[in-house]
Amino acid sequence: MTDLFAALPAGPARTLRPGVVLLPRFAPIEAVDAAVGAVTAEAPPRHFATPGGKAMSVAMTNCGPLGWVSDRAGYRYQPTDPATGRPWPAMPAAFRDLAARAADTAGFPGFAPDACLVNLYVPGTRLTLHQDRDERAFGDPIVSVSLGLPAVFLMGGERRGDPTEPLRLEDGDVLVFGGPARLMFHGVKPLADGIHPRTGARRINLTFRRAG
Repeated sequence: MTDLFAALPAGPARTLRPGVVLLPRFAPIEAVDAAVGAVTAEAPPRHFATPGGKAMSVAMTNCGPLGWVSDRAGYRYQPTDPATGRPWPAMPAAFRDLAARAADTAGFPGFAPDACLVNLYVPGTRLTLHQDRDERAFGDPIVSVSLGLPAVFLMGGERRGDPTEPLRLEDGDVLVFGGPARLMFHGVKPLADGIHPRTGARRINLTFRRAG
């Protein structure tokens, strides 16, 4: 690990339910911001199409050996950017360290993600309830990093119709879910209007996964 975490004013880890742990202000902002800029410069975010042909409201890109894509053929991971045919940008060391450190702190040691989804939200953008189940196995957790504007994350159950609990995520917060919560339905409420001093009118979400 690097020493990026040495001076973080992080709050205590909070176990919200079995398998779900919130790490307040855990992300090393300066290093992560720089890494986001490098990734998005090489592979600009875009609005993928859903299998039904509609453009997704969240703009996104990827880094790492695998990237998540969506088009009329369906949802999947692949090693190349469909816009260029080139491999996705390499996952920055700051990303790998953050994901591994967060997972270990949350009780999931040995996490080595091979995919990072970089999602860009603007006011009004939302993410409907869904499960992360395009990965080959579900033994590894999901590590989700929030940057910029706050968002309300919705934690559901094992079925789409189960009740949801709202969770406000702030700049630098990291949410880890795995084990009994790995396949929980989750989403994001429409992003509220606002301006963040670093990201402007945006929320950036990094989602680390072991996909292959």
